[in-house]
Amino acid sequence: MPTSSPPGRPPRTIRPHVAIRPLWLCRVCAGPWPCQPARLLLLLEYRRDRVALSIYMATCLFDAAADLLRLNPDPGPRPDELFHRFVAWTRHT
Repeated sequence: MPTSSPPGRPPRTIRPHVAIRPLWLCRVCAGPWPCQPARLLLLLEYRRDRVALSIYMATCLFDAAADLLRLNPDPGPRPDELFHRFVAWTRHT
């Protein structure tokens, strides 16, 4: 996605902050996905349909829980932490 740049410079592009599975870390910044830039980009993409964003993120939560539990079954991911990481931020404020 190109962004505006100062005159004389080529336009900058926004690198998509996507998850590396099965670790669920951001491919760009290596933070837990969805990282803050990913959240902002998702909010922009789903700006007209917040319910669809919540459904998409709930699906990601389901997949992440399975992947992370397979990687580290004891003690496994905490459900409340995964909920806040994937879904809680999608609600209207």
